[in-house]
Amino acid sequence: MPNETRSDGPTAVHQKILILGGTAEARELAQKLVEDGHAVTTSLAGRTLDPILPAGEIRIGGFGGAEGLATYLRENTFTRIIDATHPFARRISENAIKASAETGVTLEQIVRPRWQKQPGDRWRPVSTLEQAADLLPSGATVLLALGRQYLDAFKQRTDCRFIVRMVDAPDKPLGFFDYAVILGKPASDPSQESDLMTAHGITHLVARNSGGPAGYAKIIAARSLGLPVIMLERD
Repeated sequence: MPNETRSDGPTAVHQKILILGGTAEARELAQKLVEDGHAVTTSLAGRTLDPILPAGEIRIGGFGGAEGLATYLRENTFTRIIDATHPFARRISENAIKASAETGVTLEQIVRPRWQKQPGDRWRPVSTLEQAADLLPSGATVLLALGRQYLDAFKQRTDCRFIVRMVDAPDKPLGFFDYAVILGKPASDPSQESDLMTAHGITHLVARNSGGPAGYAKIIAARSLGLPVIMLERD
């Protein structure tokens, strides 16, 4: 953390900081910065009905693109913006770069390291969701661990069964030919993820290479069961 963010000396500079959050890293950072005496606002996308709220002020919802974010930064006189969003939240990260350039507000980006393939992993890396859908064999029972905005590419596969994990219940049918919904966040214990996969007869896992510890248990579980993982890699 840069020296100017600390508050443990007589010359410490207190900042007004906007965190683009929603991740565990964002919550940890908000807690530290608030404890250091900074004025922190965390912006959440609002996709989750009951999110875990970080320390400091909270803003929920979109900004209206890079211009809207730039206006928000100016109107609220932020001195710093930290992009701690999910690694696949490309649009908001791009908007943060543009808004920082337009306003002159310092931008810091926190990027999780990718997961690395380990002995026993049966990964099939892909760069698009369409490629992931095409790789599934007919008759597969697939755990989709992706998020609701990443499902459409798989709906054409009427020859597969999909187990869709979601944090919140969908407000309408998902549109798959054969599917079931599991509500809740991924377990942190690989044995629980393994039990879930076994109970549902999972033959394939589709996941994003998000990195970090929060979702890694499912990768360990797939490894222990010898299941193929179709891994959507980052750009």
